[in-house]
Amino acid sequence: MTGRRRRLWRWVVAVWLVLVAVAGGVTLWLRDASAPPGPYRWENATSPALPPECTPPAPGEDALCFVRSR
Repeated sequence: MTGRRRRLWRWVVAVWLVLVAVAGGVTLWLRDASAPPGPYRWENATSPALPPECTPPAPGEDALCFVRSR
């Protein structure tokens, strides 16, 4: 039974690899090659301003603020 289980496992892995390869090929085939690539630019990762309900923590303290909006 060990050989049978090993053979089944190899088939499962082989089918998975074929599916991954086919899906990658289909993805490359279906993408719009005539469209220019998207804009690439540097964006600064600045923190948004704190809502008025949240006060900045004192130095050395941690704070957590939940703001619910509709």
